[in-house]
Amino acid sequence: MSDIQGWGQDEDDELLFADEDAPDPSSAPSRPAAPWKLLIVDDDPEVHAITRVVLNDVTFDGRRLHFLSAHSGGEARAILNDHPDIAAVLLDVVMETEDAGLRLVHHIREVLGNRRVRIILRTGQPGQAPERQVIVSYDINDYKAKSELTAQKLFTTTVAALRSYQHIDAIERNRQGLETIVDAAGTLFEQRRMDRFAVGVVERVAALLPRAAGAFLCAVPHSATPDGAPPDRPPREAEVLCGTGVFADAVGRPVSAVLPGASCADIAAALARGRSLHRDDHSVALFQTQRPGPAALFIGGHGGLPEVERRLVEIFCSRMSVGFDNVSLYEQLRLAQVATVHALGKLAEYKDEVTGEHVRRIGRWATAIARELQTRGTCGDDADDLFCELIGLASMLHDVGKVAIPDRILRKPGKLDPEEITQMREHATIGGSILRDASGPVGGRNYLTMGAEIAESHHEKFDGTGYPRGLAGDAIPLSGRIVAVADVYDALLHRRPYKEAWELAAVVDLIRAESGRHFDPRVVDAFVAVLERGGPEA
Repeated sequence: MSDIQGWGQDEDDELLFADEDAPDPSSAPSRPAAPWKLLIVDDDPEVHAITRVVLNDVTFDGRRLHFLSAHSGGEARAILNDHPDIAAVLLDVVMETEDAGLRLVHHIREVLGNRRVRIILRTGQPGQAPERQVIVSYDINDYKAKSELTAQKLFTTTVAALRSYQHIDAIERNRQGLETIVDAAGTLFEQRRMDRFAVGVVERVAALLPRAAGAFLCAVPHSATPDGAPPDRPPREAEVLCGTGVFADAVGRPVSAVLPGASCADIAAALARGRSLHRDDHSVALFQTQRPGPAALFIGGHGGLPEVERRLVEIFCSRMSVGFDNVSLYEQLRLAQVATVHALGKLAEYKDEVTGEHVRRIGRWATAIARELQTRGTCGDDADDLFCELIGLASMLHDVGKVAIPDRILRKPGKLDPEEITQMREHATIGGSILRDASGPVGGRNYLTMGAEIAESHHEKFDGTGYPRGLAGDAIPLSGRIVAVADVYDALLHRRPYKEAWELAAVVDLIRAESGRHFDPRVVDAFVAVLERGGPEA
């Protein structure tokens, strides 16, 4: 059965238009589809009326027509601004001025940059706009004299314009969709955390399919199917990992608490069969990943996806599956680094009985100060997200070099003599060397490289009088400047074998007094701000 009904029957009518046959109701789509928008631009009200009569029952590709009317070029500009998805314009030439229609063509193509809309120029005064000249000089798609435009010809011209618009629109949406996918790959593949990557995926799907009411990513919990589970044990239900639109608040809930039974069954079937599926009102697309394991992307309320958008969704999921695996591998590497950091930290704990809790407190303070500096923007790009993520754990390695310092010096209850001080100060260089060697195979910025940086520089002073290298100002790595404040604060506040704990007020007074000498003033200000809020746990 043809997808077009309702055209004029008398091709030779001398009148502009004739009565139409009623459409076949059996051909109506089962679900309402968005109509094609047709803009009529003419200063003759009768032309508007008779155009609507002739084309009122036209259906193309299951979609009817929605008419918009403008009686001047100025009115048309306003409508085109408000409706960028107009499929075709039936445009008169002579309206408020002799070239108003031609000026509107220029506005559409050059000012609005709209290359999709099909422009049909129809004029009752061909002498005012000769066909050959207009076709060559203006980006229009058809030219008709009103005297020749019978009902059948109007129908044919309109449907041809709609078909052309449909093809161009599909190509453009495909291009935009591919751009979205490429951009998503470039941006999301920089993510190093699974939760952020997953959120980015559903946000990009929303950009790819803006008509959809919402989307969410779901997967069966990784621990839900342990090895050795009884074969008759019912599988656990998929849970929502992240969502957008109407599903933004569904995170952590089982899909049965979010969707009706039929939709849940579609998700289960897609996961079981390893194939995506599409319905009139929703789609389920799959990510074949190692972790979180096979995952499903549910897209709801889209009103039916055309083939081009289905292909785009499949391409997107295929690309993002690689991204999920990349993030998973990165997380495994990160966990291996964390385990190494804790192992190295344990070495220092065995040598120094107070190191264990001390380094944990340093880690919390270093992270809080770094985040405060990032918020303030006083250290530029140095305090970026990765820096703030790494510094807490890396700072726990600041004294790892003490493994090489004799216990008689580390645990001496009294004041160290000059030779012992010299030997104690070697722990900064030793710690940096240990961590730098350990970080070699990893590459890039990581906990170990930052740990080496901190171990070597946290005893440097802002005025250049510190050790081991006598660095000053911004020559001291930011991580070292932060840990210098956190280390002194915590060391003075707690009892050590060679000293009693200080009062908080006295510690803060000392740190303020050393701002610009021992400590970076920006770091001191950030530290005080965190302290006034109640500390790093506040």
